[in-house]
Amino acid sequence: MSKKCDILGTGVQSGNNVSHANNKTRRRFMPNLQVVSLFSEVLNKVFKLKVCSKTLRSIEHNGGLDSFLTSTSNTKLTEEAKQIKKSIIAKQAKA
Repeated sequence: MSKKCDILGTGVQSGNNVSHANNKTRRRFMPNLQVVSLFSEVLNKVFKLKVCSKTLRSIEHNGGLDSFLTSTSNTKLTEEAKQIKKSIIAKQAKA
């Protein structure tokens, strides 16, 4: 089970714990992943995704999954998110 966001691909970062005596030890910064069900209004379908809390806030800010994916460039999205975006755009073009 990978520790990556299913939409933007945010993953584990590494860094240092720095003590008062300036000793440095390696550590990992884990993303705050939540399993959420996101509804696509265009596709009329629910997607169950593992999403970082920062991404979830961005989705809510943009007004939902459909508008977030259509306004985000493909270079920032994962393969799964690109497929959802492609199907949303295709469905919008039909209507």
